[in-house]
Amino acid sequence: MRLYDIIAALITLAALFSWFNHRFLKLPTAIGLMLIALLMSLTLLSPLPGTDGLEQDVKRMLGSIAFDETVLHGMLGFLLFAGALHVRLTDLARHRAAILVLASLGVLISALLVGAGAWLLFLLLGLPVPFIYCLLFGTLISPTDPIAVLSILKQAAAPKSLETKITGESLFNDGVAVVLFLVLVKIAVGGTAGMHPGIFLGAFFTEALGGLALGLGTGGLAYLMMRSIDNYQVEVLITLAVASGAYAVAEHWHVSAPITVVIAGLLIGNLAREGIWSAETMRYVDAFWELVDEILNAVLFVLIGLEVMVMKMSAPILLAGLLAIPLVLAARAVSTGVPLAALKRFRTWSPGVVAILTWGGLRGGISVAMALALPHGEARDILVSVTYVVVVFSILVQGLTLAPFIRSMGRRADLEFSQTSLSVP
Repeated sequence: MRLYDIIAALITLAALFSWFNHRFLKLPTAIGLMLIALLMSLTLLSPLPGTDGLEQDVKRMLGSIAFDETVLHGMLGFLLFAGALHVRLTDLARHRAAILVLASLGVLISALLVGAGAWLLFLLLGLPVPFIYCLLFGTLISPTDPIAVLSILKQAAAPKSLETKITGESLFNDGVAVVLFLVLVKIAVGGTAGMHPGIFLGAFFTEALGGLALGLGTGGLAYLMMRSIDNYQVEVLITLAVASGAYAVAEHWHVSAPITVVIAGLLIGNLAREGIWSAETMRYVDAFWELVDEILNAVLFVLIGLEVMVMKMSAPILLAGLLAIPLVLAARAVSTGVPLAALKRFRTWSPGVVAILTWGGLRGGISVAMALALPHGEARDILVSVTYVVVVFSILVQGLTLAPFIRSMGRRADLEFSQTSLSVP
């Protein structure tokens, strides 16, 4: 299929599914779109008369789409930039200790726990997945996805601190997880010779710190350019150039592209609002990126729902996916509980914090994209299917029950981090 035909088909499906969800289901947009696409996929896969031709057309379209390339090297930069653009640095500063620890140490703890647990799980089920691939699975399934959960938090009247906490953690743990994932892929491809701790740490910090520096540089340059003009068309175009151009340069220079656009988005979104953007420019920039965010998310969750049609699923793999769900949740509970316990000497946490962060840590398209980016082979096919099962459960079950869960926590859901003064820098 031509690229134009694929884009047209996906946008049309996203529009139709969005209308149906808004008109009848009234679910959060991301959840509703994925559910409708998933049900359509399962219908096409069932032996119903007259579906063979349409099933083949959809599979042909999906075969023409490199999901990992589309997400990791296409959508991700725009989605992360749009999210970072609206996050206030003052809010992040109040949560900085928890966000930084959870987005770094939390990801590492989760990746190790899931990796070790997955290795035992696959071994018991007789599935041929090497240990390094199990660590890769732990890494790709550890980052949380803010896309689906934020609208649910607002519907549940969740505290502002909870929204900031999950958004900030998700923006940064995506970057950390992608860096860790790329390093582990190099090790998986290069063999045990790449397991030297110095090589591992060097690559990790080069990617992360390089992304930080490039984000500061591109965000600062964009700020200086916008400071010298007052034209919303040009300023919107500059933000678009940063989201796309900085991401592309970061990938070309082999530094963390996600961290680059997050830092650039935070810098522009905060500095430019402090007297640089006029009211008209601010209105147009916010509206533009809100639309970009909504459209890309709609297409992404439609793609996630359709991807089941090309998954290689068997009874042992399905069982592994189902058993991986409690494993991932348990690892999430430990990876949030341990860092928060370590910070208790500086801050008092509200009851239920770990439970909410565990159940609210939804997995999404980034996890599926990273799984599809694994080197081709039997292990990759197994991990793609297992990842898909975990992501579908996360979005549908956790996503649909998160709002009542938060409401049931009552006052215990208040995660206001300003309860006590934080003495760490």
